[in-house]
Amino acid sequence: MIPYGRHSINDADIAAVVNALRSDWLTTGPLVEVFELALEEIVGAPCVSVSSGTAALHCAYAAIGLEPGDEVITPPITFIATQATAAFFGAKIVFADVQSDTANIDPTAVEAAITSRTKAIVAVDFAGHPADLDELRAIADRHGLYLIEDAAHSIGSTYKGRPIGSIADITTFSFFPTKNMTSAEGGAVASIHPELLLKAKRFSRQGLVRNPEEFQIKGEGPWHQEVHEFGLNYRLPDILCALGISQLDRLNDFKNSRKNIFNGYVSELSEHNFLKLPTKRDYVDPMWHLFPARVDPKIRLALHKFLHDQGYKVQVNYLPAHLHPIFRQQGYQIGQFPASEEFYASEISLPIYTTLPNSEIIQISKFIKEFLVRLSI
Repeated sequence: MIPYGRHSINDADIAAVVNALRSDWLTTGPLVEVFELALEEIVGAPCVSVSSGTAALHCAYAAIGLEPGDEVITPPITFIATQATAAFFGAKIVFADVQSDTANIDPTAVEAAITSRTKAIVAVDFAGHPADLDELRAIADRHGLYLIEDAAHSIGSTYKGRPIGSIADITTFSFFPTKNMTSAEGGAVASIHPELLLKAKRFSRQGLVRNPEEFQIKGEGPWHQEVHEFGLNYRLPDILCALGISQLDRLNDFKNSRKNIFNGYVSELSEHNFLKLPTKRDYVDPMWHLFPARVDPKIRLALHKFLHDQGYKVQVNYLPAHLHPIFRQQGYQIGQFPASEEFYASEISLPIYTTLPNSEIIQISKFIKEFLVRLSI
């Protein structure tokens, strides 16, 4: 079975983890800072490592002081963590529809969704293709809002020559095994604003204050630490940081491999008029996390089953968030965000991971073309 995504682990990765296991640190230790500094070199802003991409989003919302009654504008096309972590603060999720080609949030829809209660705009870089960050940045600045970028798919991508992580107020990353690089589980928060990053870090370390200059309780010994606001334990251990450090050494290789796979699919499938291939803006250089092809919605389920039967575990990303029962219970209905719903109805993610052989790209493309011909499409 060929999965739609998987990790790439080599001997250097294994050696890095073994060395960490043989050290004096299993949990938070010196490799955490090494990993965070290595991330900063890639993303162009200081970083805090955390235990998952979901944790990173939770920390980002904590950093901006999200409160009950605040509104957060998000796209429907994303994994549900984008909304769930804001909802836990009591925020209201407001959806803005996506662009029909990239499935990234539409700046025009964002502008129309802003109210006096809006606190943040959340851009999601679907499939690794950066959202329209300059337009979103301008909207956020004009209305005095935070711009958060959910870059779970896009570490290593650039937007107009700038690395993802250096543009939004806060950017979050995920290092789950199917992502562009992995630390097994893990994520990170990056921010161009030191005060926001400090708040995110403190929230991820259970709210503990260790700086004596900030203590409200005076006269305790050197062991003292105190909590001013609640946080959670979202620390990433040294063992996983060791893997992340090793993976970052190969990030450019991963990006080139994914680009070659992307181009391989385009070369094999571009002549078929009834198969819509992913869009790439001229001013972005994506680290492709997904290859989201699109077919006639009436045949997607049959194509999905056919490819699975041939040994290709294709995927669909994602059910629009407003259609999950938890949001349907809040009054959202089918038809409210047509671009998102139309994109979802036709999307099918083809396998893409760094060790996928070119022969498999040719073979799955052949099966797809045969299937479409068989249906006379």
